[in-house]
Amino acid sequence: MKAARLVSVGTMVLEEVARPVPGPGELLVRVLACGICGSDRHMFRGEYPTALPVTLGHEFCGTVEAVGEEVSRFSAGALVTGDPNIACGHCRYCRLGRPNLCDSLTAIGVFRDGGFADHLIVPQGQAVALPADLSPLHGAFCEPLACCLHGLDIARIGPGDSVAVLGGGVIGLLMVQLARLAGASTVVLSTRQQPRRALALELGATHAVDAARDEVDAAIAGARGIAPGGVDVVLECAGVAETFRQSLRIARRGGTVVIFGVMPKGEEVAVSPYDLLVKELRLESAWLNPLTHGRAAAMIASGVLELDRLITRTIGLDEVPAVIGAAPAFGGIKIVAVP
Repeated sequence: MKAARLVSVGTMVLEEVARPVPGPGELLVRVLACGICGSDRHMFRGEYPTALPVTLGHEFCGTVEAVGEEVSRFSAGALVTGDPNIACGHCRYCRLGRPNLCDSLTAIGVFRDGGFADHLIVPQGQAVALPADLSPLHGAFCEPLACCLHGLDIARIGPGDSVAVLGGGVIGLLMVQLARLAGASTVVLSTRQQPRRALALELGATHAVDAARDEVDAAIAGARGIAPGGVDVVLECAGVAETFRQSLRIARRGGTVVIFGVMPKGEEVAVSPYDLLVKELRLESAWLNPLTHGRAAAMIASGVLELDRLITRTIGLDEVPAVIGAAPAFGGIKIVAVP
């Protein structure tokens, strides 16, 4: 079978590899769709820990082709998504119900071969069934949506809240929709790209700010801004130093900031502890998707989210190395590989 493999930092190739065989408790899944994530680009550049060599791809959806011994919940032909993050189930954090912090956490598409391939292995416990008639392209959104749901759980957005989303990629545009569904009356998206701002307004944002031209702090939190004094919740989804600092400035006193965007490992950002103190900000971070993958699958199956408009294009496996190795195209949101 074909697989797009990261063989070393900065080098990804399409290879012919042996089709995996499911062991006890495992499913052999024929991949129908696998989304390209910003984390894949971080791994390509050596900015995020990963195994080498490895087949990337952690946002996958496909059909069960074969099952190993001891598999009881799935049979051939079932449409499934998979939670890529595999926890041990026994350490302190797993026992506390926080498997995303597991001492021995591993992940499909990061440390184990993932979905940029014709087939992959998914442990039965990581698989989640989807309706047979669901588009696999939508199924590939389960993993990023599950991470967003964890962020929303932490943010605790309530009816009437004001929310600023910094970053207009696929995560930011999912967060816009989720914030409105949570009852936020004001949802501001800040991004440099006009096509993303326009789409955000169509997906439920009440305001869009041009981060390239506007004075973002004043436009959002200034005396004549959208939310004078600051917003109740800031969702930092860009993963860059400036938006990290900006999130602390535009949150109101007593407000909440959730850091969601992934910055390169080792990057540091200077902040003022005094400003955090006197504003009494609740500064949180949201890591991965603990216990939210099933909720994400159910939400996607319900059809309540607009997903088709988030898909920029679909590509074959042969295009995956070049796309991951290149900077995201202007206006692009989500590229999905279809083996």
